[in-house]
Amino acid sequence: MKKIKVCVLRTAGTNCDKETAFAFSLVGASAELVHINNLASAKVNLSNYHILALPGGFSYGDDIASGKIFANELKYKLSADLKKFIQEGKLIIGICNGFQILVKSGLLPGNDSLIQEASLIINDSGKFEDRWVYLSSRVREFASSRVKCIWTKNLPEIIYLPVAHGEGKFIVKDKKVLSRIKKNGQVVFSYCDALGRLTGWPANPNGSLQNIAGIYDTTGRILGLMPHPERHIQLWQHPRWEDSKPRTTGLQVRGKSGVGLQIFKNGVDYIKKHF
Repeated sequence: MKKIKVCVLRTAGTNCDKETAFAFSLVGASAELVHINNLASAKVNLSNYHILALPGGFSYGDDIASGKIFANELKYKLSADLKKFIQEGKLIIGICNGFQILVKSGLLPGNDSLIQEASLIINDSGKFEDRWVYLSSRVREFASSRVKCIWTKNLPEIIYLPVAHGEGKFIVKDKKVLSRIKKNGQVVFSYCDALGRLTGWPANPNGSLQNIAGIYDTTGRILGLMPHPERHIQLWQHPRWEDSKPRTTGLQVRGKSGVGLQIFKNGVDYIKKHF
């Protein structure tokens, strides 16, 4: 099979692009950093890639709102290319600012018209939250979901990843949107404590509605999450990596890798199987 190609899309203010590309390279993909202007001008063709990754950062300095300008560029300059990309069965992942972009472009929770139905707004704490958090990966719920998220295969029920954001509070337009997301089983990650209980701050770092930390679309191929899996791809990145007997369930790894690497591996494995 030819090399799996990942488009790591960036612009002014993106600052996690190299880390995201490195994570994909560790699991066998060829990741390229692509400026959005090169896609918009057709210098680079999105159809040449199998995976689109929207990394973390502060695109355009978070002007207007985090991810909003970047989201509008996707929506109004690249909507046809994106729709074709999705229809071809390819993958999209948005991390932190990338999640904000996916939500504000209407790609998540997902509808054909790309109408925004959710947002990520200023943290309830009123400050930048930069630390590690526990996440429930909701694997039990996926067992009965009609569509399973391809990105979360083989994850432990509780994982530990860092967050770094000032606008991470997930909200929805109305109760109908929330009801649809829950009915479809689209909540993929929830903030929790070390025992998996959904509690408030500090376990929920931003006050997200029902502790929602990440969602996916109804195809199972588009994932958005606020925590940073690319910052826990090596065992030694874990704050307690030297513990011979981990004090919590947060230190669960695959060999010498951090738990975040499994997410990138799942994406690459999916492409290997289906393309």
